[in-house]
Amino acid sequence: MTDPLPQPLPVTLLTGFLGAGKTTLLNALLRDPAMARVAVVINEFGEIGLDHDLVESATEAMVLLRSGCLCCTVRGDLAQTLGDLKERRDQGEIAFDRVVIETTGIADPGPIVQTLVLDPALTHDYALDGVLTLVDAVAGPGTLDAHFEAVQQVAMADRLILSKTDLALPAAVRALEARLAGINPGAPCLRADHGRIEVAQLFGLSPGERSSPAQALGWVGHGAAPAPRAELPPLSGLTRTNPFSVSQDHGLFARPGLGHGGAHGGPVHGGAGASHDGRITSQSIEIESPIPPVIFDLWLETLMRGASSDILRLKAVVHVEGLEHPFALHGVQHVFHPPVPLPHWPRGDRVSRVVVIGRDLPPGYLEESLSFLKSRPAMTEHRL
Repeated sequence: MTDPLPQPLPVTLLTGFLGAGKTTLLNALLRDPAMARVAVVINEFGEIGLDHDLVESATEAMVLLRSGCLCCTVRGDLAQTLGDLKERRDQGEIAFDRVVIETTGIADPGPIVQTLVLDPALTHDYALDGVLTLVDAVAGPGTLDAHFEAVQQVAMADRLILSKTDLALPAAVRALEARLAGINPGAPCLRADHGRIEVAQLFGLSPGERSSPAQALGWVGHGAAPAPRAELPPLSGLTRTNPFSVSQDHGLFARPGLGHGGAHGGPVHGGAGASHDGRITSQSIEIESPIPPVIFDLWLETLMRGASSDILRLKAVVHVEGLEHPFALHGVQHVFHPPVPLPHWPRGDRVSRVVVIGRDLPPGYLEESLSFLKSRPAMTEHRL
């Protein structure tokens, strides 16, 4: 009998704008017995590092990355650091079962996620578990108004954590939660009490661990209230012809004036935020019948060709014709995790659920794109 293959070590990305309370949260987490076997990587911007001195020495594996932001100048250093940590773990020098990376307050999480997903030196030993974004309940609204980096951090989160809620009026906290839901409707919004929060709510977020329907539905934000939508123009810059003989009333190659809907698809849900958050667009869709493979592949290929760098997050539970079980799909910009089968899905539920969050896209782009998933191939032959 052969030994099972070792599982990659989960990596959690802890982000949030300057002063949001990342170090306070990290200290509270490290005092929890469940965090006894964790390695911490702290990125500081500037020649003199200070934040790491404020982290309590509750873990034997803590590394400081100075003189750069993880999203740009020290991505190679991150890969080297994680490799060194794994080597020391294998040699018995240190013991850890999880890594937490605390980024600088100005970091864009996207390139960091890409490094963790794409670097061949890392993907065998490490797997991204989730992105946690802290938001200051007092300064958060002003920060979101003034700094687009903060908006991107919110848009890419798997969990949003509000800090300093005890210093803000309850009505202001509720308004901020509503605003965050407009930017990232699929991410649960939690509250930390002086950095204290239940550890179980922050880890085990990877779609690879979402074998239960309840977890997977929560991951794609199932049940979020739909927002009103208007009639939309066709996608900007895409051909109006249909070389794949796709029979459709609406969708990817729609002409002006057509609405949306149909027997095969559910509603398209919009998540537009306030005007100052207008660079971020979030849309979701539910499709009641399994999607033909050619439709899904064409949709994904077209979306990636047209807007890959501006697709901040894509999360989906997809039922495809010909497959017994659905699969979970998770993407960040042009980087996709391998699809994860969901073998325990109940046979009576064949609804696909897709959530996409984009940046700087034309009005209606995502809604029109997602509507294409309701199309069906024509029964006639075609020639390329």
